[in-house]
Amino acid sequence: MFIELDFESDIPIYMQLVHAIIEGIATRELKPGDELPPVRTLAADLGVNMLTVNKAYQHLKQLGFIQIHRKKGAVINSDEMRQADDEFYERLLTSLRPLAMESICRRLTKNQFLTLCSKIFDEIELKGGKC
Repeated sequence: MFIELDFESDIPIYMQLVHAIIEGIATRELKPGDELPPVRTLAADLGVNMLTVNKAYQHLKQLGFIQIHRKKGAVINSDEMRQADDEFYERLLTSLRPLAMESICRRLTKNQFLTLCSKIFDEIELKGGKC
């Protein structure tokens, strides 16, 4: 698994890591049952603090993408991924709303905004996406 972090980004490092792992799952680069690197190893490989990796893993666990075992460590959830529920729709709405508002302020049309969303969705599906 290849993870690129942008240390100059406004997005916190742990969230960049979360996004990279979710993308790996969505594109099938990471499959159910795959073990993620130990916290210490991944932190050293990426040049980040172990607490950053641990925070990312805990967030992924909370979202249901991974399980954390005492012996195996972090493992991609082998249970069927939960379908979108009210909680997910609320998080999605909360995430998309500011982007839609900024897009309107920057004079993007609804069609331009939806085209960008569709392009991202299509790129991920093309890479094999389907959890």
